[in-house]
Amino acid sequence: MVIMLIDHIRENWYLYMNVSDPVNPLTVEPALFFMRIATNLCAPIFVALTGLGAYLYGQNHTKAETASYLVKRGLLLMAIDVLLITLAWTVKLPMTFWLQVIWAIGLCMIALAGLIYLPKKVLLALGLLIVGGHNLLDAIRLLPNEPGFTLWTLLHQRDLIALPFGAAARTSYPVLPWIGVIVLGYLLGSWFEAGKDGGQRVRRLLLLGVGMLAAFVLLRALNVYGDQPWVAHDTALHTFMAFIALTKYPPSLLFLLQTLGIGVVLLALFERWQGHPWLNALAVFGGAPMFFYILHMYVLRALYHIAYFIWGPTHGVSFGIDNFNWIWLWYAALLPILYVPTAWYSRLKARRRDIAWLKYF
Repeated sequence: MVIMLIDHIRENWYLYMNVSDPVNPLTVEPALFFMRIATNLCAPIFVALTGLGAYLYGQNHTKAETASYLVKRGLLLMAIDVLLITLAWTVKLPMTFWLQVIWAIGLCMIALAGLIYLPKKVLLALGLLIVGGHNLLDAIRLLPNEPGFTLWTLLHQRDLIALPFGAAARTSYPVLPWIGVIVLGYLLGSWFEAGKDGGQRVRRLLLLGVGMLAAFVLLRALNVYGDQPWVAHDTALHTFMAFIALTKYPPSLLFLLQTLGIGVVLLALFERWQGHPWLNALAVFGGAPMFFYILHMYVLRALYHIAYFIWGPTHGVSFGIDNFNWIWLWYAALLPILYVPTAWYSRLKARRRDIAWLKYF
């Protein structure tokens, strides 16, 4: 959640610098490129931890209760993305509904609600097959007038779906590979069952994470499968940028190996470092993730419109900053400000477990 804030500050104050591919080593300045690479961690870790959390929820609930919770929470997330998050990005008519990570997590939760009834070995095979094999489907591209276009666009093809009255829906996060991620995250939850040895879990997590990163390096070096091929450039920096620049929409096998490999290593390190004050402070944002997500989106948009009202458009039709370092300044200022209401809501959730709807945020 903390890393995500950086990217959304960039998207608000660097509107005029929006590019078709934010990780193109030939067209994007290195500072922007590496910021985007860092924030790529967010979505995969969100989805994987959603699966892990669902497993832990199921430790104290029946499968039917877990499935019911997943469906209700999933529908709520999809509604929040369409009705609240879209409005935080744009109020133009006719509306374009950006079906982004919250929408994808909601759909994944609904899918997981049915999949948890499968045996764990079948689930493991299914998760690995989806994550490892979905790039074989990349060549399938449907046109809007072809049968199955809408379904395929929701599953695996980032595209625009026409809606009535001139509106449209942009499938920023085709959901099929994310279903594989939430399934594997769900299975990882078995390592966190009560009574399991914490030291052994940390060692297993480190081994898994390092193994995923090694697999990424090997497959990327072979340059035969898992993402778009990379090529060497005129400088070592641009060659390295090309090597780690991966496809997020939908997430390629190599993208998931890279980001989730780092995520698994971080999960192990955070467990080893638990109890440190700085880690407890960071955990506050994870205690009320949806509250923080909605709050920061609207705070950023309000600040943008205030700046636009005061200074007007500075770059074409947008207000924007000229120096990339301003993003870091805004980040340093906003993070502690947003911490205060998030900590309040996190404590409220923990204190008022009798208020059922609080657990959904």
